[in-house]
Amino acid sequence: MNHNEQDVFTHAPLLTLTNPLGLYDPSGNGYSHMAQIASGARLVFISGQGGENAKGELAADYVMQVRQALDNLQIALASAGAQVNQVAKLTVLIVDHNHDRLAIFGKALSEVWGASTKPACTLIPVPRLALDGMLFEIEAIAVIPD
Repeated sequence: MNHNEQDVFTHAPLLTLTNPLGLYDPSGNGYSHMAQIASGARLVFISGQGGENAKGELAADYVMQVRQALDNLQIALASAGAQVNQVAKLTVLIVDHNHDRLAIFGKALSEVWGASTKPACTLIPVPRLALDGMLFEIEAIAVIPD
């Protein structure tokens, strides 16, 4: 372990989430600063998941879209043999981002991840997403044994 790192969390031998000394502690905001991947890992890239159900129907409001997108993410992870605690990196896109929408996402993320350390994450406010009415999208990179 690098002497400049604090709060080291290992979810699997292949993934270590860290928060280097000298940076603020982001755990209260639902993410880690760094994800380190050991050799012998297979990376799984999951494209942006939105609030559509299996029939392609988009949920009507932001809260339901966040929940559906996180459900969709878990379905994609499971299909690759992965779980949320094997996610190294998230990218989140939010239309008309504000603190209320951030709080809704943060609560939903905490419900899905539970006590597990949250992965590295970048949130990007956007004016629009791929589909009319789409308000939220989340993509992930997971780490599983090769």
